[in-house]
Amino acid sequence: MYDRILIPTDGSDEARKAAAHGIELAAALDATVHTLYVMDLPGVPRALSIRDDEEQVREEYETYGERVTEEVCQMAAAAEVECVRAVKSGTVHERIVRYADDEGLDAIVMGTGYQGRFGALLGTIAEKVVRTSAVPVISTKVTESEARPGASGSD
Repeated sequence: MYDRILIPTDGSDEARKAAAHGIELAAALDATVHTLYVMDLPGVPRALSIRDDEEQVREEYETYGERVTEEVCQMAAAAEVECVRAVKSGTVHERIVRYADDEGLDAIVMGTGYQGRFGALLGTIAEKVVRTSAVPVISTKVTESEARPGASGSD
């Protein structure tokens, strides 16, 4: 059924909740987990004077991505689930879908945050993944009671 499961992460509480669910599913199915962090960076440098700053930002994003994907792999190791890490750049929802396609993955498990009463009108990364993915997408949602005031969601 699901032999290879993608768990995108941004290090948020919503992503950790999805990782726990995805790893539990992988353990039950004897599946491998892939965890992905997507760096959504600005395009071509706007001016030569800020080029160095953009390189530093890229390095910081990459370091952060390595850390949060390692956290997911540590969770997977604790559950005796094999884990593959990746850090990529691009538009977040497009890169998630492309990674799942390129790697031949069977499902995507990702979190979505509490968006308040009107948040659902705006659209989310998870919603864009659901609409564009050829593989099943399982979403976990942080409820209003779990949402921290002022916290940003994973999408």
